[in-house]
Amino acid sequence: MRFIVSRGSRAGLPRTPSRGHRARARAACCSLLLAVAALQTSGLVLGASSSAPVYRWVDENGVVHYGDQVPPQYSQQEKTLLDRQGMVIGHTEAQKSAAELERDAREQEQLQKQKQHDAFLLTTYASVKDIELLRDERLEQVQGQRVAAEQYVASLNERLVGLQSRAQAYKPYSDEARARRMPDELAEELVHAMNEIRGQREVVSAREHEESQIRTQFQADIDRFRELRSPPPDAH
Repeated sequence: MRFIVSRGSRAGLPRTPSRGHRARARAACCSLLLAVAALQTSGLVLGASSSAPVYRWVDENGVVHYGDQVPPQYSQQEKTLLDRQGMVIGHTEAQKSAAELERDAREQEQLQKQKQHDAFLLTTYASVKDIELLRDERLEQVQGQRVAAEQYVASLNERLVGLQSRAQAYKPYSDEARARRMPDELAEELVHAMNEIRGQREVVSAREHEESQIRTQFQADIDRFRELRSPPPDAH
């Protein structure tokens, strides 16, 4: 047996109900009591069947239903189990879709990673100063690599200028009729120098990016460490 009681939202009433919401809540409550009374009268929850459950579910149109069985088309949806007084004694969430399950798994994985990182921060560092010291050490290492690459680029540029100066005496750079073709060795040195400069500039760019990442990551660790070590708002 099934009773259609009212139309409503699955999400429930707002936290701060308006006068209209309170009126609808009272109406829904009265409807629930009437439904349970009807079920009792029908013998669903009295006598030998007094322990039989009463289910509450909502259809696709937002209409609330009560009955001793949930129709098959709503078996995968959210439903509530009531006793004969209309008190909630059980609740079943709607079956989640594959996309929702995948999202929940990602959230759980992210939460687990955050817990592990929090434990790492609390067991590795005693103070913010410790984090700053390690950050500065990492930055010093990367900055040293960047400076070395920049110095190497500077020396390569000087070498390239010299090679280009020598190349001016040969074709196709020289306008002299007697100018000879550029030696293969000089051409190879020019190509090698330009390729080396390009590669070292990429190294410089990568080190600059790494420095930025280190600053960002360590600042996030400092902020999180302070949050973990700060007392709760209600602590005195």
